[in-house]
Amino acid sequence: MSPANAAMQDETDTEPTSGNWSWWPSWRPTSMSLLKSAEAKILACIQNNVWSRFVTLPNQNRIWTLKVTNKTALKYKDQAAQTPLVMIHGFGGGVGLWIRNLDALSHSRPIYVFDLLGFGRSSRPSFPSDSSLAEEQFVSSIEQWRQSLGLERMILLGHSLGGYLATSYTIQYPERVSHLILVDAWGFPERPQPQLQESEAQGSQLKRVSPPRWVKALASVFSLFNPLAVIRAAGPWGPGLVNRFRPDFKRKFEDLFDDDTMTQYIYHCNAQSPSGEVGFKAMSESLGWAKRPMVQRVNLLPPSTPVSMLYGSLSWVDSSTGHTVIQIRGKSPTSVTLIEDASHHVYADQPEEFNRVVENICNTVD
Repeated sequence: MSPANAAMQDETDTEPTSGNWSWWPSWRPTSMSLLKSAEAKILACIQNNVWSRFVTLPNQNRIWTLKVTNKTALKYKDQAAQTPLVMIHGFGGGVGLWIRNLDALSHSRPIYVFDLLGFGRSSRPSFPSDSSLAEEQFVSSIEQWRQSLGLERMILLGHSLGGYLATSYTIQYPERVSHLILVDAWGFPERPQPQLQESEAQGSQLKRVSPPRWVKALASVFSLFNPLAVIRAAGPWGPGLVNRFRPDFKRKFEDLFDDDTMTQYIYHCNAQSPSGEVGFKAMSESLGWAKRPMVQRVNLLPPSTPVSMLYGSLSWVDSSTGHTVIQIRGKSPTSVTLIEDASHHVYADQPEEFNRVVENICNTVD
């Protein structure tokens, strides 16, 4: 048996454990089984061939993985020589969120998507509190995952947190990435200094009101907790909380599901025991800024590696950072594309345009 085959386990294998949190389900209406069921309902929409397995890493952590291939390509083995597209989701996400993209993007090449370590159905180990060590744990798991599957090179796409980690991965393992695609990537800009913000406000004659003390105090209190703690603390009200505060997820997929399928999936992804979010918390400062801004390291990307940066025109992520990256990389192949009428979740807001842009990028590789 090859190392790659030995590292694969069937989806019917025992789910990753959740540590010492077994008493929580009596309070929280969630479990790995419920997450699996919610995900299965979503993945049933895929028309192409789907291979789904846990990929076991050398440290015994397991990464939940999907491979999607074009049914018709099997006859001609067209996809065998094509560079695979590997897609990494953002904070609090999972493989199910790519449902609008998997069929379209697997037309001419195999697509791999996986739940990041500590998220979705993947193992949920402990993460260090040091930002660089937490980042390294994420990146190392991606490389071990690649090795286990025997992928030589890939087109690597990352959304939000996934974009940050995909960039870090490419810096460390440049020989494995044919093209880096960053979709509304988190963690790139440096946090503005207070004095700079004040001078900019004076220069533009804009009066910025400082937040009240109680807001600052509340922010300080919440900074002590993991980002998704409120969902778990809400117990049986958690699913309703997700529906109330993220109704956009239901709207983005309403032509596929006329019920709460997507918000249920989001809830079950994030109501499990905290793991990946602990790593994210270690990597981020208050208000979501990265402790180690990626814009300080993009110069370490190989000059020959093409980088395509996609942004939603309505997103909270500032697309001007992409132009900063272009300046830093100089003559290296770097591009910025703005997708109209799309927010942070570009791939779900404007899936047809997103798929078209990504497929065109992939076609430049092979």
